[in-house]
Amino acid sequence: MTNSSTSPYGYTETLERNTGKFASFAVAFAFVSIATGIFTAYGSVLNTSGPLGIWTWPIVIVGQIAVALLLGSLAARIPVTGYAYQWVSRLANPILGWITGWISFTFLAIVVVAVDYTVAATVVPALFDFTGTPGTSFLITAGVMLLQALLVGLSTKWTERVNNFAVTAELIVMVALVVLLFIVGVIAHKLSVGNLFSHGDIPAEGYWSFGTATSAGPWMLGFLLGAFTIVGFESAANLAEETKRPEIVVPQAMWQAVLASGVLGFLFLLVVTAGVNDPTALAQSGTPIADVIRDILGSFVGTALLVFVAVGIFACGLVITMSGVRLVWAMSRDQRFPGWQVLHKVSPRFKTPLNATIAMFTTSAVILGVFSTSTDALFKLFSAATLLPAIIYAITVTLYIATRRKLPPSAGFSLGRWETPVIVVAVAWLVFALALFRDASFRDPWLYIAVMVAIGAVYLGYLLVTRGKDGLKMPGMASIDAELDAVK
Repeated sequence: MTNSSTSPYGYTETLERNTGKFASFAVAFAFVSIATGIFTAYGSVLNTSGPLGIWTWPIVIVGQIAVALLLGSLAARIPVTGYAYQWVSRLANPILGWITGWISFTFLAIVVVAVDYTVAATVVPALFDFTGTPGTSFLITAGVMLLQALLVGLSTKWTERVNNFAVTAELIVMVALVVLLFIVGVIAHKLSVGNLFSHGDIPAEGYWSFGTATSAGPWMLGFLLGAFTIVGFESAANLAEETKRPEIVVPQAMWQAVLASGVLGFLFLLVVTAGVNDPTALAQSGTPIADVIRDILGSFVGTALLVFVAVGIFACGLVITMSGVRLVWAMSRDQRFPGWQVLHKVSPRFKTPLNATIAMFTTSAVILGVFSTSTDALFKLFSAATLLPAIIYAITVTLYIATRRKLPPSAGFSLGRWETPVIVVAVAWLVFALALFRDASFRDPWLYIAVMVAIGAVYLGYLLVTRGKDGLKMPGMASIDAELDAVK
């Protein structure tokens, strides 16, 4: 049932508040999607860091859990759709909040392309045994994106049902893969512990170097695997206005998704890497994970499991689409997104932001058309999708540190005495993560960001000229406990 009462922070609730604990966790876990991240980035890590690069994964998990805990603290106090856009608008000012919201939109618009392109470029060719081309990858990706947009635009309930099923399947399949790869690999003598410490085709000399001003060392580039995968956990906060008891449920969903993904993902990486027959040869494959699975488990079992992996990747793109739609809708509700006059509306028939869904799909389709003409489109897409969340997290965490003493209290989630250690870990990790992107190979992702920021700057200038700074003010903050109690 739609709640038409006034929600915290001055908004009238127009979305249905039906999302429960598992659905909230499923949204965060599906966005992270270890199947998607590992299938997408594993080949790149083999080429830049060798098999030894997987040992960067645990460090990424520690850093991202710290970030998730800090963002959870914000989500508990500002449980409003629009997440980083809403948080920064209130912690700093609406101008920086708008910039953060636009960067978030830029991230979501490209990461859904990166995720769905993974299905087209790595999974489908492995399933049907053909060599993909930019043309086939474009068509398959566009078809998957359209299906996701239809689900999101026509029914939130069915979107969550599909996602819940897919997340359950991904959890079961990833656990099954770890167990089966280990047992069959041991019996068939196809696992080699030595692989876990191999440089592959990467020279040992200078391997541990931090690099130069314009290049990162080989071991540093290994962090891209985890940095690309373990992001998007904050998507649970983008459904805050549709979640029951969001001040409790959303923060838990965020850090639990990171922890579950981190542990299961690392076990999978260990057994897959140990099962590599020839690390140097595998690095040249366009479908390295699929190759290892089929080599150890055989064609039939390997194919069956790849189908479920494809389902998990589809769910990842589905959640990203839903999160992007909610952000566009939230900024349009505040009359500060291009075309807000149309995009802020909720469909009376479907009870979803249908117009915002169409806008999100159209934007991502244009991005797909631009990137898909490149032979290394997948690397460029995943690089941009790794850089952008690091920027968003850095902005948000910095403002949390600066304003945490002024935040209203929340009984839903609090770090207490652990706040300072968590902040230290989060800051150290984000500084290190951003340093990775000085490498010259990330020129195109930086160019994409520059173009999108320039487009956003033009519209922001228009808003400031037509409304003035005062016209962009956001509702104030208050105790979320008191507000939520008042609307029960």
